[in-house]
Amino acid sequence: MSGFVGILVSDPWLHNQFTQVELRSLKSHFTSMRRESGKLTVSDLAPRMGRSKVVGDQNLTTEERAALIQSFHPNLSDEVDFEFYLRIYLKLQAHVNAIIGSGAKNSSAFLKAATTTLLHTISDSEKSSYVAHINNYLSGDEFLNKYLPINPSSNDLFEVVKDGVLLCKLINVAVPGTIDERAINTKSMLNPWERNENHTLCLNSAKAIGCTVVNIGTQDIIEGRRHLVLGVISQIIKIQLLADLNLKKTPQLVELVDDSKDVEELMSLPPDKILLRWMNFQLRKTEYKKTVTNFSSDVKDAEAYTNLLNVLAPEHKSPSKLAAKNPFERAKNVLEHADRMGCRRYLTAKDIVEGSPNLNLAFVAHIFQHRNGLSTKTKQISFLADDTQISREEKAFRFWINSFDSSMYINNVFEDLRDGWILLQTLEKVSPGIVNWKIASKPPIKLPFKKVENCNQVVKLGKQLKFSLVNIAGNDIVQGNKKLILAYLWQLMRYNILQLLKNLRSHSNGKEITDVDILEWANAKVRKNGSQTRMFSFRDKSLSDGIFFLELLSSVQPRVVNWSLVTNGVTDEEKKMNATYVISIARKMGCSIFLLPEDITEVNQKMILTLTASIMHWTLKEPLHLIKPTGSPDSHNGSSLLDDSTSDSSLE
Repeated sequence: MSGFVGILVSDPWLHNQFTQVELRSLKSHFTSMRRESGKLTVSDLAPRMGRSKVVGDQNLTTEERAALIQSFHPNLSDEVDFEFYLRIYLKLQAHVNAIIGSGAKNSSAFLKAATTTLLHTISDSEKSSYVAHINNYLSGDEFLNKYLPINPSSNDLFEVVKDGVLLCKLINVAVPGTIDERAINTKSMLNPWERNENHTLCLNSAKAIGCTVVNIGTQDIIEGRRHLVLGVISQIIKIQLLADLNLKKTPQLVELVDDSKDVEELMSLPPDKILLRWMNFQLRKTEYKKTVTNFSSDVKDAEAYTNLLNVLAPEHKSPSKLAAKNPFERAKNVLEHADRMGCRRYLTAKDIVEGSPNLNLAFVAHIFQHRNGLSTKTKQISFLADDTQISREEKAFRFWINSFDSSMYINNVFEDLRDGWILLQTLEKVSPGIVNWKIASKPPIKLPFKKVENCNQVVKLGKQLKFSLVNIAGNDIVQGNKKLILAYLWQLMRYNILQLLKNLRSHSNGKEITDVDILEWANAKVRKNGSQTRMFSFRDKSLSDGIFFLELLSSVQPRVVNWSLVTNGVTDEEKKMNATYVISIARKMGCSIFLLPEDITEVNQKMILTLTASIMHWTLKEPLHLIKPTGSPDSHNGSSLLDDSTSDSSLE
């Protein structure tokens, strides 16, 4: 329940410039810099901020940073306190932003930048478009009916999201079934605990569908911080709109390529890049000769849109308007054409000519959903029948890596890890200081042997961490060997959770945590709660009904499971309902997990271990006074507050 503890800044204006997540990160950097010599002066700031990678390290040299700081505060011998440091930070950030601009031409900005910037501005056009989307897709929701439709010209959206329900429901629109709605707190008046649970459920579920939420916490939603709320909403909507941009959902996309090798490349592309390829494929059928490379500057004149809609829906084009010379008039004609097709949404003519990347992407994605113009006769490609298990594991590991840092964002495990760089960054996150960066090559890497060198270090470090890497070489990663990459990532994820558990056990005397420790801890917790249910191993087939994990969750947070909603877990449908409930309850408590209900019902040993370990990690991490006591109507078996004293003998 970290949303309740914040870092206070005495100056209200200064406090409002940052989220609590940003303040915690900056406080940590500040403390680290001051620890070097016991105090921190103005003259120390430039070099230490550079070493700490606090701000602008990609855009300012130490000399430039020092000159700027001196221009802000000439007396270099003055000692720096935290608030002074925050003011310097803001001034440096403003300078960097003035240099690099908004980056609007990056067609991936929709996904990556929304929750990571300190430019706390919002677009009224984007807000209005997202509100219209919410009003449309959630209009029939029984709970939200009293709030909808939201007025797009007001700021009501930021009030409605404060209880967390709308964001949870929106995630389920984007990826149906992600959240078990039985786990959402939907009373008319929610207390702070219940609101915080909804926000925690929302953020952990957003991560689980591929959103980047590294710079947003529950308190930011409670306070209705507009740029952060819109950042999360925009990512959720994008995931919904681009859901069909893959060969599994739309096999007709193979029409965009000529042979199997090109299909492999297409499968590795992120959805927005596939959307661009589709758009250019359709434009080649017209007289339009340019290649569209982004959803901003390349579509501002509306010529590409005019040609795209004419080829997709020639029956709706208006010959009298084809010769429009003014981009704004041409954009208006495009929207009228789209309206006649039944797919005018998300943007105005002004948004087109101003090159709004988020709204233009949403517009094109909606056109694709409505009419993609691809052949109904699908070319047969032998390997399109992807291994379901490999696909599920790839997604879990991808979202796990993406949860670390927005700068490490990947779209495909088998393609984006082949140069070794992201794997080295992940290793550094999991085991700080382990990577020898002096011999590592940063992308873009043109020389193949440099990629092999990176991947050789990845394998070497894996062996150093005692991974089982028999017959695995760096070149296997470079070549994109799926099974070997997944095997490595599983061991890296497992090592990460075991280290997190080890670091929390201050009384374990440095003892390594093992799978057996986790198993025994879980059984001890459930047994102490009065249940006879037992897990014999992480591949125990009796786990498929989900009951053991509901018992475990109830034992560590007595009020969290509503047992009246739990099924007997006999039929496949009952098992899936319980599994979905387990995952949503765990995320609601604060567990960051990346498994699917099928991983429980099919007893996927790897994911069962990560689920159990995540619950254990949450329990050991959570302060005792923040475990909500029993007494609520949904408590079970009269369980008492968490008591670790008799349940963790295997760790001591």
